[in-house]
Amino acid sequence: MHYMMPTEVFEEDHAVANHPEVFARAGHTALIVTGAHSARANGSLSDVTGVLTSLGIRWEVFDRVEENPSTDTVCEAADLVRTFGADFVVGIGGGSPMDAAKAIALLLAHPGKGKDFLDEKGADSMRVPLILIPTTCGTGSEVTPVSVLTRKDSGIKGSIPHRIFADTALLDGRYLSFASARILRNTAVDALGHLWESWLNTDATPYSRMCAEAGLSAWRENRDLLFRDPKELTIDECARLLRASAFAGMAIAQTGTSLPHGLSYHVTVAGRIPHGQAIGYFEAGYLAQAPENERKKLLAAAGFSSLSDWQDFYQRACGGEKLPKALLTEAVDELLASPGKLKKAPFFADRDVLLSIAFYGGED
Repeated sequence: MHYMMPTEVFEEDHAVANHPEVFARAGHTALIVTGAHSARANGSLSDVTGVLTSLGIRWEVFDRVEENPSTDTVCEAADLVRTFGADFVVGIGGGSPMDAAKAIALLLAHPGKGKDFLDEKGADSMRVPLILIPTTCGTGSEVTPVSVLTRKDSGIKGSIPHRIFADTALLDGRYLSFASARILRNTAVDALGHLWESWLNTDATPYSRMCAEAGLSAWRENRDLLFRDPKELTIDECARLLRASAFAGMAIAQTGTSLPHGLSYHVTVAGRIPHGQAIGYFEAGYLAQAPENERKKLLAAAGFSSLSDWQDFYQRACGGEKLPKALLTEAVDELLASPGKLKKAPFFADRDVLLSIAFYGGED
């Protein structure tokens, strides 16, 4: 068995301001990678720039990271950064900015390398210093080595082969209170998918399941919070949402995700379905393939009495409309071309099994 989680994690109110040493030791010029709006709205960007300025560290902001970030965007950012010589990267936001920040940090450590290098198997994953600050409660990217990017030329979304852990993750639940209820629900469902898929996984170990079970316990305490106004959540409640996501990230850092994530990628890119919603769509079908005792264990750990109980929750949280048959069939066929993801399922997964997962509960 092997367990590796090299990222230093601080979880506390005002984590950024409380740990200037994290930035001081990283370098002299920072690239801050984020999206266009949320980091400004929730105060995380001003927290970071305030600390950097107080330390005399130069900084620039790249705020053009889109949802499902593309390899083109990552390369654009890396090319811009090389003109002013940034020597470390700070990623702020949900999974998209943090995944982009990882890939940008990788490219900055490999001058002259471009888009093809991102997909180069067996290449070294050396990167410049990297700090990640999550502002949603789903991806767990702050503690995983995974960077999921979209290739615009093919329309395919998937993980690049490099393993890119951050040096430090700064978790501050205060930022979650600025997110919309829709974002909190979708990202929390994504975290639950990580927890279930890492536990029900061929690469699961006692160590990865320790993280998954701790995360499921925290997630169970959080489920009813998702139907409240985020602005009414207490700091402790927000921190708990973020902690469940971090435990989920630590779990998938060991195992990777499984079939629901594999099916979701095409649905997210081609169907424009939010990532967490797409993940949750396939979880019932995935759990239905598990042995009954394991299925009941995983449902109960998250606070559900049955698959129908979970589906009722999912419909309330993310919407219950059925996805088009063509879109689901395309997702199945795309996943069949990814043997690495198919091997994560601890049961035989051919086309018929994938179709049963995709169409669990009926067609549109």
